[in-house]
Amino acid sequence: MIRRLAWVFIALAALLLMACAHAAYTNRSQLLLISEGQEMALGLQSAQDVLKKEKESTDELQVERVKRVGRRIAFAANKPEYKWEFHVIDKDVVNAFCLPGGKVFFYTGILNLTTTNDELAAVMGHEVAHALLRHGGERMSVALMAQLGGSAASLALGSTVSPAASQAFNQAYGMGAQVGVLLPHSRSQESEADEVGMILAAKAGYEPSGALSLWRKMDAYAKSKGQNVPGFLSTHPTTTDRIAAIQAKMGAVRAKYYQQAELR
Repeated sequence: MIRRLAWVFIALAALLLMACAHAAYTNRSQLLLISEGQEMALGLQSAQDVLKKEKESTDELQVERVKRVGRRIAFAANKPEYKWEFHVIDKDVVNAFCLPGGKVFFYTGILNLTTTNDELAAVMGHEVAHALLRHGGERMSVALMAQLGGSAASLALGSTVSPAASQAFNQAYGMGAQVGVLLPHSRSQESEADEVGMILAAKAGYEPSGALSLWRKMDAYAKSKGQNVPGFLSTHPTTTDRIAAIQAKMGAVRAKYYQQAELR
């Protein structure tokens, strides 16, 4: 029995070692039990589900604005293997998200608040950062470990989409319950996406201070709704902490990325 447990421990340790990765830009250690190819395939499948059930905006100016900013952020992200798509959903919801593989969705409600392209780039950069940093993959890995254990989680590794990975994706994103409504990321992931999102926006030639005006507007909107805080703000750091963190990093981001941006 002891020998058996020892082998299980060794196998689990080997799996965790194989799954060790580091986040882009921040170099934070990550646990990733599935391949990026699996994430991309699952993201494409979920994007197709969203488009089947949600109505896309017919406002050509609004759609083109999102695509134009999105293309610049995508170029800055330097992930040519992602099949980038930018969609605007005609619904008065203050939300946006990016599925693995670069499938980006903006709701018209959030576009009404992002009146400048710098603010729009702040949202776009933030959401693209979640995908670039593979935050969804981390959440899926946690779900796999909790549900299946180390030995079963190893079956999820590989280039093909396994049933276990599909189930973990639905659980991590909440896509199986309600299309287009994603579960919130953790506060640490949100803070990381704030930082990397600001870098991506700056690299794309957008003023990093757009993040400040954006979150001030978001805070005012949330307060105007009382307890009805928009999903985009769920589990995010408090506005005071967020703005302080952005201000603390903005000078370095502007000097390193914005002033040297090729797309300005």
